[in-house]
Amino acid sequence: MTDDKDPTYSISDLAKEFDITTRAIRFYEDKGLLSPARKGQTRIYSPADRTELKLILRGKRLGLTLDESRDIIQMYNPDGSNLDQLNKLVSKIRERKSTLEQQLHDIEVMMLDLDASEDRLLEAITQIETPIQV
Repeated sequence: MTDDKDPTYSISDLAKEFDITTRAIRFYEDKGLLSPARKGQTRIYSPADRTELKLILRGKRLGLTLDESRDIIQMYNPDGSNLDQLNKLVSKIRERKSTLEQQLHDIEVMMLDLDASEDRLLEAITQIETPIQV
């Protein structure tokens, strides 16, 4: 970061701050999610770039695709209420929760099936190890 009047960030500053690789940041740039200024070959990230990276990573933690994150970030209007953006994010969160709830249910059913299979197999092993004598 440079001076407090007009802070800028290097790629390594952001990588260190968000505990990600510089390669990940360049990947987000290649996907059109970040557009830092350049001074020769050096990338110069603004506070807005930093905020966008933070939002990308938050979206990733929430399970959003990069395209979904890009769409939501691009909806931001600094002069508006951003109600559409917020509603879209709520909708995506609800979709993700629904998917996770279904996956959780599927895992619980699978665990019951595995427990039942394990019990049957252990019973079969016990019967083989201790055959009934006539």
